[in-house]
Amino acid sequence: MVSFISFVIVIGICVLVHEYGHYITSRLLSVQVHEFALGMGPVIIKKETSALNPGHQNSAMTWSWRLFPVGGFCRIAGMGEEEDGEAVIVGMGFNEQPSWKRFLILLDGSLNNVILALLLTAFFLYGHGYLKMNDTQIGEIMEGFPAASAGLRNGDRIVQVGDKQVSEWREMSSALRAAATIESDVSLVIEREGKKFDLKIAVPVSKEHGYPMLGVTPILERYTASGAIQNAAGYTWRMTIMMYRAIWDWVTQKEEMDVTGPVGIASMSGRAMREGIWSFAAFLAMISLNLGLLNLLPIPALDGGRILFVLVEMILRRRLPERVENWIHTAGFVLLIALMAFVTWQDIYRLFFVE
Repeated sequence: MVSFISFVIVIGICVLVHEYGHYITSRLLSVQVHEFALGMGPVIIKKETSALNPGHQNSAMTWSWRLFPVGGFCRIAGMGEEEDGEAVIVGMGFNEQPSWKRFLILLDGSLNNVILALLLTAFFLYGHGYLKMNDTQIGEIMEGFPAASAGLRNGDRIVQVGDKQVSEWREMSSALRAAATIESDVSLVIEREGKKFDLKIAVPVSKEHGYPMLGVTPILERYTASGAIQNAAGYTWRMTIMMYRAIWDWVTQKEEMDVTGPVGIASMSGRAMREGIWSFAAFLAMISLNLGLLNLLPIPALDGGRILFVLVEMILRRRLPERVENWIHTAGFVLLIALMAFVTWQDIYRLFFVE
């Protein structure tokens, strides 16, 4: 139940933020919107309003609450999704707009997801802090592990493992595990308050984790508000590059990529929620960023596919026939549904049949 509720919250927030980007940009650019819906499926509650669009006449718009609380959608006029009795006001339909307007409307859904990821990351760095991985200073001693019984303290710095000098946490952790598999007692050099001393300590394999664990964590540091925003921007940019590079390596068959569908996301979101607000905020940021970036891929039926058509139109100064473009997007949609079904089956198989 926790996984289901957390999945609904994660998908709901990410999709609604995305769709609101399409909605608010359409309104600002005087493009008619038929409906903004919370959830999917049959309508439970709806309210019609008169939306004043600058430079144009009023247009009726529906706000609706639907039965299944998963995401939502924004139905923009002139995109072929009109329902019975709905009319597209001349000059206000999506397909009547110049290419630059259509480009911004399509782009701003994903842009909203990236902005949400950036803000959540900044919130995490400011409120929770980050683990200082570029140092070997100990932030916390875990009870029940060798570090506690050996007398290590918060603020101690591990500067050498065996014969290897270490200056970063991952380097230290890797050297410690390697030494613990060879020697019964691992030799460490500890720096405390400017002084160094030697320590021999047994580091057995943790039954819970499956590898040798000393029982220490890196020091936790918090950023100022401005520092959190700057570092969140840098982190978001690095994650963007890493994600697109991983997709490219997968397409060119340089590396395999583990793809997760709705069932896998539900399982991970439930785990993140059980771990607390900070873990959930970090997970929500990751999903929002992934949704925004994936939606920009130049694949038919996605916003990125539609953006590609608009860019080609801007370059060639001519538009692909609407019938052809719709056929391409429909074919792309069918392929995406098939891929989603395959990925979902893989998630279910891993969940119930793989130990």
